[in-house]
Parts: sequence; structure tokens; C-alpha cells
Amino acid sequence: MQMRMPAIPLITVDPYFSVWSRDRINECWPEHWTGSRNAILGTVTVDGEEWRFLGRSGGRPIPQVGVEAEATSTKVTFANEQIELTALFTSPLLITDLYLCSRPVSYLKLSWRPLDGRAHTVTARVTCGEELVLNKAGEGRAWSEPVALQEGAGVRMGNGEQKVLWRCGDDLRIDWGYLYLAVKGQARVGNTAFEGLYGVWAQTELKNEALFAFAYDDIQSIRYFGRHLPAYWKKGGKTIAAAIDEALADYDRVYAAAHAFSEKLTADAVAKGGERYAELLSLAYRQVMAAHKLVEDEEGQVLYISKECFSNACAATVDVTYPSAPLFLLYNPELLKGMLRPIMRFARSDAWQWDFAPHDAGCYPHVDGQVYAAGNRDWQMPVEECGNLIILCDAIARAENDASFAKEHLDLLSRWYRYLIEYGEDPENQICTDDFAGHLAHNCNLSLKAVMGIAGYADILARLGRETEAAAAMEKARAYAASFLSRAKNEDGSWRLAYDRPGTFSLKYNAVWDKLWKTALFPPEFFAGEIARYRKEALPYGVPLDSREKYTKSDWTLWVACMGDEADFRFFTDLLWRAYHTMRSRVPMTDWYYADTSEMVGFRHRTVQGGLFLRLMME
Repeated sequence: MQMRMPAIPLITVDPYFSVWSRDRINECWPEHWTGSRNAILGTVTVDGEEWRFLGRSGGRPIPQVGVEAEATSTKVTFANEQIELTALFTSPLLITDLYLCSRPVSYLKLSWRPLDGRAHTVTARVTCGEELVLNKAGEGRAWSEPVALQEGAGVRMGNGEQKVLWRCGDDLRIDWGYLYLAVKGQARVGNTAFEGLYGVWAQTELKNEALFAFAYDDIQSIRYFGRHLPAYWKKGGKTIAAAIDEALADYDRVYAAAHAFSEKLTADAVAKGGERYAELLSLAYRQVMAAHKLVEDEEGQVLYISKECFSNACAATVDVTYPSAPLFLLYNPELLKGMLRPIMRFARSDAWQWDFAPHDAGCYPHVDGQVYAAGNRDWQMPVEECGNLIILCDAIARAENDASFAKEHLDLLSRWYRYLIEYGEDPENQICTDDFAGHLAHNCNLSLKAVMGIAGYADILARLGRETEAAAAMEKARAYAASFLSRAKNEDGSWRLAYDRPGTFSLKYNAVWDKLWKTALFPPEFFAGEIARYRKEALPYGVPLDSREKYTKSDWTLWVACMGDEADFRFFTDLLWRAYHTMRSRVPMTDWYYADTSEMVGFRHRTVQGGLFLRLMME
């Protein structure tokens, strides 16, 4: 990878079990995506001399000479005068395999070769600190015990006080459940103190290679409308020990499948958008997957709960699901359905009494109903969320060539369609998904969302055989599109931020569905005019979101890039790649940063980076 990654993924399983590193991994402590330290120490002893490959204490750092990342793995290479050491971190989150998407086991494979032509005795040791099982070191008392495994040796560590699912929030780490550290084959395990922390360790002779596994059993994963739900991988009563044994025994097959997926993703991305586009997708993939938790409801239906990371911790947020959808539409629409089911359930409850769609269904990991805006109507997103949900349901129908999911929820979609008909042509003063920009009346991009929502509803009706109603809905979409085109045009051939603000601009990302669906609601000159304006407004690291500020969004940048030709797409992709390559904020991919400096404004590790995959959906 040519990009200097803003953060290096090491362990990426779910919003709680997520460990990253800044730059050289043996010159800093690994961190949770929130920035809190998750101390893991990795050392190798070569002929009695200790060298450090991970963390900041213990032996001299063995020089890091290379780091490469693909969608499911990160390979870091080290070398001194004696040996070359390779550390291969793999989280096999295969999107097409629900079990592997859920199984909370991440691998570290160590291997070495001599550089001096001599034989060496090498041992490897990995130590995990209490911060992986406590919100912060010292907040509770960690303890440990050995674990009996068939495939190797293991040890587990947890908080002495187990309060499962006891709290929710954003900048929090898990403090219930148990971390497991395991090694395949013969090994020693134990506990220790290091850096003022309680920890557990595993050590093995490194003849040629060794396989370590990190696993986390959170006991219960999601509180879902008052009911505690276990992770999907526990179906059939599977225990964490059985899952670890299975993972150790099956490493070669699982890694081969994960690597093959990563290679195909890279090849597809290069073909569609070039090498830099492929690097963006490779970096984004694990982040998107690891910001969700996979469970089943009481009826056995898949629920894929997102966390709105470093934003407000909302769970199952509709306007976060909306930009993340392309990844799941491409590879597994069932996971997208799993994101929408909590919203549909809440929207039918007595707790939701408005005629528009909810914004979210809880605060991760509690999914008990909307928490955003604390019930304040003035801070809802009526047009935004109604449009999002109809568009997503139609996108699923198109991806599967089956409107069954939309039919199941047609009562709600019909209600939200009527809302768009009444309020979507020229939205009142309200917020949209870019809520950080504040309220805006006559928002042209929000009008575009209404147009595409109405068009999506028309397609759903047509797929259900209701042709007359479908034709009427599509005619309404054309009328609203014509209204937009006539009232929002600037003199330079671009279109405004708001109807009453001539000369302004905004990224019209909602119009990309017209390109993708080939609905022809907007003429070629609309897209050409917008692309020309974006090129004119471009700053060194991106195009501002709109005329008001110099910040931008990564997801929307690549959505509007899909509205141009191949040269346009590569132009905007290069801006985004350069932003991450130079960004001083060393965190998992932010989606909100200043286009003139590449400095992060806020947000990190959010699922919206699934939107970067949209180009792969375009013909």
C-alpha cells in the first residue's frame, strides 16, 4: 500500500473489540478506535536477546521495514541483522459468511527467516493488558485463568465484576465479558504485571511460524427492546472455547478465503477506479464491518446493529446506514435488511407517533428506541429519513430482484412516501444527515432525496404489480425533478445549496441514484454542470460540502465522483487519497475533515465509509 494509513488495523471485530496502531506499531501502544490505549505487547527473543515488534516496552524495537494492508489483513515486516520477522494480523470478516462476520476471533501469524545465514533459536511472546476488558485501566479489577483448548493453549481475562450490557454511550470501552489469548500447539500461558497494568501472556517457540488468536466473548451483545441478545456466532449453543479451537484448526482455509476476497476486491477496484481507489476500499473494509454487531431477534431474523462511532453512539442510525449501504448491496443485502429491521420495529411502536421516519433505534448497545434529539421535533430529519428508507428498500429490491422486504414494510413506506409528496418538493427549515451544518430551509439536496425516494417507491409498486399507482408516483418524481431544475439553477450551470441562495453550491450526492438506477430524472447537463462546479471549488484535499464551510465528507465525495466520467472519478479519488495520506490525525478513517488542510473535524471509525464502494455498483 502506497498510502501512509492514518491508522493501521490490527484487530477488527466489532465496536468494542477493535484495536489499531499509529504508524510504526512497535513505537506506540495499540489503541481502541476511540484513542484509548489497548496495551498489547509483542516480543521475540532471538538467541536470548529480546526484540519488540508491538507496543512500547520490553526489549529494543526491531526495525519496522514495511507495512501492507488489504481488506482483511495487515502485514507488518521487521528486520535486524539476524532475522526478518513478519506479523500478519487477520480479521476474517467475510461479508458473504454470516458466521465469520460474527465469530469474535482475530489472528496474528508470526513467521521469520534468517538474514545472516545462521540458525537461531526464536521464541515469541504476546501480552495483553487489562485495558482490553476495562473501560480504563484501574476502573475495576481484572483477573485471569487458564483455558482448556484442544488445539493449543489459552488464557482468559475479565473484569471481576460482570455487569453485562449495563451501560451505553460513545467514548466507552467494554468492561464485561472476557478476552481470550490463545496459541496453536505447544505453548505457555500466564499472568503478569507490565506498565502498571494487570495482563495475560502467551509464549511459544517460533520454529518457523506460530499462530496466535485474540478472541472476545461479550456474553450478551445487544439489548433489543428490553431483551438481551447473544452474538450470532453462539447459535446452536457454541462456546467461545469451541469457536477458538475451530478458528485455530481452520486458519489456513479461512485465511485463504479472506485473502481471495481481498484480492478480488482490489482487482475490481483497480479496474473501476485505479490503484488509489483500491487502497481506499482496502482500508475502509474492516472499519465498516467492525462498526457493527451481528445478532438475531427472537424470530431468528438477522439484526446488524451499527454504532455511530465518535458522533453520538446512536444505534441503527438510518442516515448512517444510507451512506454505508453500497458495500452491503454489493455483497450481502441481508446485512442491510438487518440494519433496517430495528427501525421498522420501532416505527411501528406506540413510542413513535410521528408520520415521518425515525432517525435511530437506540444508543449502542441498547436498541430500545430513538435517542437522537431526545424527542425534540425541531431536531428530527423528516425528509432525510423518509427518503433514505424508501431508497434503501428499493435498492435492496433491485439488488435481489425481489421486493419481498419492501412488501413486508409497505405500510410504513407508503406513509413516508406521502410525507415526501407533501413536504419534499421544497423542504421546510429542518436538518439533514449533515446535521453538523445546522438547519436549512429550501435545501436543494434534500429535495433531490425526496425525488429519488418517490422514484424508489414507484419502482417498488411496479415490482409488486401495482402499475397504475407506480406510474402516478413516477410522474410525481418527474414533476418534482423538473421543479428542482427550474428553480435551483445558477448562472454558471450548477445548482444551488438552497432555492433562495443564488450562486451557492453543494455536493448533490443524493442524485447519484438517478445515475445508478438509470431513471433519467435529471439530464446530462445537470451532472456536467455539477461536476464542473465541484472541480472549480476543489481544494488540495477535497471539495467542500457546500458554500458555507471548507470541510467535506469522504462518502459524499465519492458519491458525486460517480456522477462524472472516469477522469472525474479519479480526480476526486486522488483528493481523498491525498487527504488520508497526509492527515495528521492518526485515527481510523474520519469521514469529516477540512478540504484545505486535511485536518479532521470530527467523527472516526464510522460505517459511512461503506459508501466508498458505490463505484463498484456503476456500469
